[in-house]
Amino acid sequence: MQNITAEELKQRMDNGEALNIVDVREPHEHDEFNIGGILIPLGDVRAMQIDEIEDLKDKEVIVYCKSGNRSGQAAMLLETMGFSNVVNLQGGMMRWREVIK
Repeated sequence: MQNITAEELKQRMDNGEALNIVDVREPHEHDEFNIGGILIPLGDVRAMQIDEIEDLKDKEVIVYCKSGNRSGQAAMLLETMGFSNVVNLQGGMMRWREVIK
């Protein structure tokens, strides 16, 4: 599993890159604040309910949560399911909100 910082991700977003971003938080957290990722809560990842991203196994997938813990778990799970390029957002949304104004 690789990591990406909030600053690096924001730069890539600002550059207009087509990114595959997955939010593994709960729906109420996603509704409160998100950066545009597909919502697939960690529980769904654990249950292998990942139909929305199944076709991204050979592409980069960036996962995020509140602090980076759940997304780290999700990244490891996705790798065991055959995803070859999973990247975890370090510090999650807490770090994002701290450094991205």
